[in-house]
This record gives sequence, structure tokens and C-alpha cells, in this order.
Amino acid sequence: MFPCFSGCSVFLPKIPLNPCYNGCMLTKRIIPCLDVMEGRVVKGVNFLGLRDAGDPVQLAAAYDRQGADELVFLDITASHEKRGLIFDLAARVAEEVFIPFTVGGGIKTVDDFRRILATGADKVSINSAALADPDLIRAASERFGAQCVVVAIDPKRTGNTPSGWEVHVHGGRTPTGVDALEWAEKVYRLGAGEILLTSMDADGTKAGYDLPMTRAVADLVPIPVIASGGAGTPDHLADAMTEGGASAALLSSILHYGNYTIAEIKSHLQARNIPMRLTPSAKVAV
Repeated sequence: MFPCFSGCSVFLPKIPLNPCYNGCMLTKRIIPCLDVMEGRVVKGVNFLGLRDAGDPVQLAAAYDRQGADELVFLDITASHEKRGLIFDLAARVAEEVFIPFTVGGGIKTVDDFRRILATGADKVSINSAALADPDLIRAASERFGAQCVVVAIDPKRTGNTPSGWEVHVHGGRTPTGVDALEWAEKVYRLGAGEILLTSMDADGTKAGYDLPMTRAVADLVPIPVIASGGAGTPDHLADAMTEGGASAALLSSILHYGNYTIAEIKSHLQARNIPMRLTPSAKVAV
């Protein structure tokens, strides 16, 4: 049994996938993202110019030891290339880490959800398949619970939709004409338990998250929103969690290439009065 990360008296059967709702101050989550291509972690800018960042299982174990709250693995070319899922990778990660992790990329059916969750993953992320078949969200939520269903939304500022943010799929390659805010509200109503919101314009730039977009989605839906795309400094994460209203922040480049450790980031956020689940190594202020 595990206590709520915020320190209240609630005990849960495992580390909670989403924040405690007992009225305590909710902790914010730091979530390393590992974009996987051909078995390696890669990272680019604006979804392009990918370069190698290491072995996914080794990085996952390292981030677990550093005090990450969760992990996300995205097979970033699975939907585009119509390849299979990364079941073997998920199973190997499950043997090495003790925190919740999400797997996405190429999921098309409820049975795909079942197979991924059977490897030991805690959540499944869907993107392209959700746009193609929105009922997949409802079906998976009803069978496995909303807490297992993460819908990834990759908007870009195009001016082609009412909000100005247009959803893209297939690793950002295909514009859909779908408005990001309308889609976010729809996936919530269909049963998604969480939204992973990645700004294509900010991705990999290290210039900060798209705060207006993050805030617009966070204000629209009552489920957790994970800010993604643009982390360059701990202050960027703090801004996403305060100005942006995000429940969690996804980050990759600044961790993969050693700019900051998770402990340093969490200490900085705590100094800005943002509630964090701190590991012993993170309790020394930066």
C-alpha cells in the first residue's frame, strides 16, 4: 500500500496513476519522455532532425532512481509506418522500474490495450487511432478504466481552426483540420483519463511550453493535462504548472543530454512553492 504523494492519510493499493482526491494539496508530476525509434531513444526539434539519446531501458532505470514520478514511452514512427507495438520493450522496462509508465505508438484496438497493459505498463497513450476511431477511447475506458487511457494531442498553430491550434497525427506529419480545444473536450467526454498535450511549435526548442494552449485545455477539461514540448529550464516547468495550469510536465532533451537532473528540477520547483514528491536526493535546494 502506498500513501498519497501529497502526504495525506489516504493509502492506495499501488503508486497512484493520477492525483489524490482527498482534499490534500495535489503534487505536480515530473515525467521523462522517451521517444523510441528502432529500439533507441531519439530527440529532435519540431518533430524533425532526430538524433540518438540512448538506450530506453537504461534511461528508464536511471530516471526511476533519480525520482521521476512516471515515465512515458512513445514509439514515434509506429503509426506512420504501420509497424507493430513495442511489447518487448515495455516488458523489459516493467522489470526495471517501480513507477507508473505509459506506452504509446501504433495502438489501434482494445486488444492492443490489453496486450500492452499485460506487459506491466500502467497506461496506454493513443493519438492517431483515436482520431480515426474515437469510440476506441470509450471502449478502452469502459474495459480498463479511465486511468489507463491517455489521449495524446499534438496541435500546431495554423489558423485553420477556431482556436488557432490544429491537431496533427502520424507523428506530426498529417494535419487533420480538427480544432485542439474541441478535440480535448470530446476525448474527455468519451472517457479519457488524461491528456498528453504536445505543442509542435515548441517541441525540442527549449524555449518553454506553449502556456496559452496548455492553460486553454487545462481550463476546459477536469482531467489532468500533461504539458509537453519546449522544456529548457526548471522555470519552464514551473510556468507550465502555474500559468499553464498543467498537472504534470513532460520533458526529454534537458534530461537526456545532462542539462539537469530530476532532483535539481524538483528542488527548484519546490523553492517556487510548487508541491512535489521529493526523493531524499532532491531535498537540497538548487
